[in-house]
Amino acid sequence: MIKEIFITTFNETESASENFRASENAKKFDFKVVIVCITVAISLLLINYCSSFEFTVNLVHLINSKSATAVNKFFYEGQFAQLYRLTHWNLVLTISYLLIPIFIIKIIFKEPLKNYGLNFKNGFKDYKLFLIMLVVMIPVVFTISFNTSFQTKYPFYQLNQNELLNYKFLIWEIEYFFQFFTLEFFFRGFLLHGLKNRFGYYSVFIMTIPYCMIHFAKPMPEAIAAIIAGIVLGTFALKSKNIWLGVFIHCSIAITMDLFALWQKDLLHF
Repeated sequence: MIKEIFITTFNETESASENFRASENAKKFDFKVVIVCITVAISLLLINYCSSFEFTVNLVHLINSKSATAVNKFFYEGQFAQLYRLTHWNLVLTISYLLIPIFIIKIIFKEPLKNYGLNFKNGFKDYKLFLIMLVVMIPVVFTISFNTSFQTKYPFYQLNQNELLNYKFLIWEIEYFFQFFTLEFFFRGFLLHGLKNRFGYYSVFIMTIPYCMIHFAKPMPEAIAAIIAGIVLGTFALKSKNIWLGVFIHCSIAITMDLFALWQKDLLHF
């Protein structure tokens, strides 16, 4: 079944791309490809350099050193400080992964968002594939959870040894899930569908390169898995013309990773 999906998706995507490349529009300079690629580069640059809360603290310090003290206190002190730091990170990702691409699609390209994966049609059609991937991934995540680097990295919201799971952790998990929606829209929506007319099915492999690179700061097994996930989820996104399967898979695996990490550290207290 999976082999058939890959072959069918490859043939259909390549056929549509060949029709586009045979058209008169394809003979002109492809501004769309250039804009998509430059937007992706700028968005990833913003995430790399501006998503840390230290960036905001330093920026405020340059503008007004007195205000920097209050901002620094905001991120470092109080019971919500950790949540504020993570929310800052998530906000920059939302701007970079979601708002900037939406601006490009609606204002520059003047196209509907459904052309870039925000389409609910057939969104739940491939639920069997979702279940298959979940069955495959849960044992893998369980095995990796014994790795010290994994336990150090997850969950992003760090609980103290005697701290119970609380509403702050829940708020973060909701933000974390939303981050996966923005990520899927960026890679499997904006980038993939923005390149597919020019590059056909091979746009999946182009998209997988930066997708793998954003995992470089994570444990090596996760970065390797990102290559496989990029190809598989990219294929499903082309097949269904939406990003929802990737969103559901990401959120399901993410909560599994966090729970396994908490269990390994004996922090799974309610």
